[in-house]
Amino acid sequence: MAERERWGFELPLLLFAGFRSLIDQLHTELADHGHPELRPAHGFAMQAIGRDGVTASELGRRLGVSKQAAGKTVDRLAALGYAERVADPADARRKLVRLTPRGQDALVLSGAVFEELRGRWADQLGRKRLTELEDALETVVGPAPFRLDAAGWFGD
Repeated sequence: MAERERWGFELPLLLFAGFRSLIDQLHTELADHGHPELRPAHGFAMQAIGRDGVTASELGRRLGVSKQAAGKTVDRLAALGYAERVADPADARRKLVRLTPRGQDALVLSGAVFEELRGRWADQLGRKRLTELEDALETVVGPAPFRLDAAGWFGD
């Protein structure tokens, strides 16, 4: 069978469609397990908050958005019960944003769902092809760690 020639613009669209497919499936699973209000940007923010918590300024830097935009995201996550503001034990003048047990649960569940979704891709493509795809993408994007500023990169 002859290989189909593709246009250059198709590659980013295919990569984005794969990303979107995984994220949409993730959010369907999250909703089915008690987290219907979570949105993709919330996941980036919760990853950026991490286990130890961060200041709003640091959160903004990690997400590639202003401190004010980060503050709005924290307000939303706090209203939904996923994050909270607490006094910084190292400096009482500062506030830290940290995940609540509900936020931590959502991240643990997300990790499990991503493992399941990766397994589905392995079933469809074959484990070898999936590993080759992942290896090829790592070769192209380089050794830099995953960046959490995707939401800020997309813009308002």
